[in-house]
Amino acid sequence: MTQPPKLPPRSHFTQAARGAVAVLRLALACLCLQPLTSGAAETLTFCYESVDVRPWRTVEGTGLNFDLINAAAAKLGIQIKYEGIPWKRCLSELKANRMDGAFGVSFKTDRLDTGVYPGGSQPDDSKRLFTDGYMLLRNKGSKVTWDGKSIGGLEGAVGIQLGYSVGDQLRSMNIPVDDGSINLRELVRKLVAGRIGAAAIGGSDATYLSSKEPTLAKQFEILPIPLVQKPYFLMLSHQVFDANPERALRFWKAIETERKSAAYVKREQAALQGLAR
Repeated sequence: MTQPPKLPPRSHFTQAARGAVAVLRLALACLCLQPLTSGAAETLTFCYESVDVRPWRTVEGTGLNFDLINAAAAKLGIQIKYEGIPWKRCLSELKANRMDGAFGVSFKTDRLDTGVYPGGSQPDDSKRLFTDGYMLLRNKGSKVTWDGKSIGGLEGAVGIQLGYSVGDQLRSMNIPVDDGSINLRELVRKLVAGRIGAAAIGGSDATYLSSKEPTLAKQFEILPIPLVQKPYFLMLSHQVFDANPERALRFWKAIETERKSAAYVKREQAALQGLAR
């Protein structure tokens, strides 16, 4: 009579089951260590111009821009690493996808190849970091004028900082431009020395110089009508945007929400008032 096959001992089943359970537990543990979304616990690197533009940002990494971006990033569980570098290099690194974002960027059509604005080719002003403008400076006693449409009495070029967008506006008006200045003080000293006929500088920079640099301020005048007022944005690299468009949209929306919050509005107003004291 054929004997039935012998079954493995009970202990063999127990050991196999325990092994399977151990493998399952290990797999579950590994899954738990993975981020729930592609953006969880991620670090993005943003660049900014390595000059002080108060109250928005400083070389040391302080200012309202940092406050706003950090608050928005915290809501999304993203960490931000900042690098202050020369402006043209910042935009170049963004275009090459070596930076994940750049901030303090105004809109220019040719920058659409550099990165992505909130709203794309028609930037959404509500997603801005801040609004600022450019003012025209002239030496005391100069005959330079600006009526909101044309610049008159100019002898020499209008100086700007290297890579600044106001240069395009001036060139479109057939105004000669000197864009050889790396920072604000270099530009203003060039004006005071008579090497340029006027200077176009940021509105907040003009306010800061007038109140905080009295010796220098005695030598120039700020014409009352802004050359231009414009919004400034956080721009993301094409690579970062394409990898997760939904996350990018949530980031810009978080910036809008924080910027409109009562606490931030109060802080911004106090900072702007502090420039003029």
